Amino acid sequence: MKTKILLKRISQIVILLFFLVFFDCVNGKKEENKETTQTEVQESKPFFKLSLAQWSLHVFVNEQGGDPFQFASMAKDMGFEGLEYVSQLYNDKIELLGIEKVIDSLNIMSQLSGMQNVLIMVDGEGDLADPDEVKRNQAVENHKKWVDAAQKLGCHSIRVNTFGTNDPEVWKITVVDGLKKLSEYAATKNINVLCENHGWLSSDAPKLMEAIHQVNMSNCGTLPDFGNWCIKRKDGAQWGECLEEYPDKYQGIEMMLTAAKAVSAKSYDFDENGNETTLDYPRILQLVKESGYTNFIGVEYEGTRLNEKEGIIATKELLLNSVALLK
Repeated sequence: MKTKILLKRISQIVILLFFLVFFDCVNGKKEENKETTQTEVQESKPFFKLSLAQWSLHVFVNEQGGDPFQFASMAKDMGFEGLEYVSQLYNDKIELLGIEKVIDSLNIMSQLSGMQNVLIMVDGEGDLADPDEVKRNQAVENHKKWVDAAQKLGCHSIRVNTFGTNDPEVWKITVVDGLKKLSEYAATKNINVLCENHGWLSSDAPKLMEAIHQVNMSNCGTLPDFGNWCIKRKDGAQWGECLEEYPDKYQGIEMMLTAAKAVSAKSYDFDENGNETTLDYPRILQLVKESGYTNFIGVEYEGTRLNEKEGIIATKELLLNSVALLK
């Protein structure tokens, strides 16, 4: 009798141990699967933040009579965190209200929407590389109010143009002078001065980077744009028909990333799979990731087939989908 009871208890213990081991293995697999899932999610999470370049809405403002003060709420509704303003879209408002009231209004609108002000793209304030020193100095003075505006908005940078001459021998002197003078003022406001590949010699990456190195100031950097690689246009115009492009845009982006403080994801059109028809987004994002850049990437749709909102969303989705393809 005692032997039977002992055997029964041993059997119960064995069964109990079996279930303990079994459930431990199951739970271990669950934890492992959980860790794997978390790892996969973490790996596919963007290494950058998303901002919207206001130029993506220039048709809304310039042709449809839309209110540029809606920028913050519109960007918020489309899933962005940051705002990249375009100065020229506020020309009428500034003429009517003055720049101080415009900037105060933009500050209020961004705060109400919980959006971060990233930078201001400045146009129409004179040529920072003008061969005429008087005109060049005036351009520097004209840009200073936008440095002040950027500081007031809490932006980290203004984006400037480097037009004035397309003669490389003259430009390498005049652009350094203009950028250095403006950067010296911007440094007193803790604001960066960024050069985009925005046409003419600014789209010739080696020449632009040489100019940035000659300025030799920590707050003078670059804003590499995925597009914008035309270095010569018909009749010497700043915009219009392109006659010559920089030969290797991917090399150009890689070079500019060494001094990048902002990045612009340009797009024009998309194929049936959602890929940009002229730009290899995964290849470019791989370059951005390898450079160590982790700040905002601004979506800038310039196409015409899709409407602006559709193009913005398509660009945003392409950026996020491309992350999963990176090494």
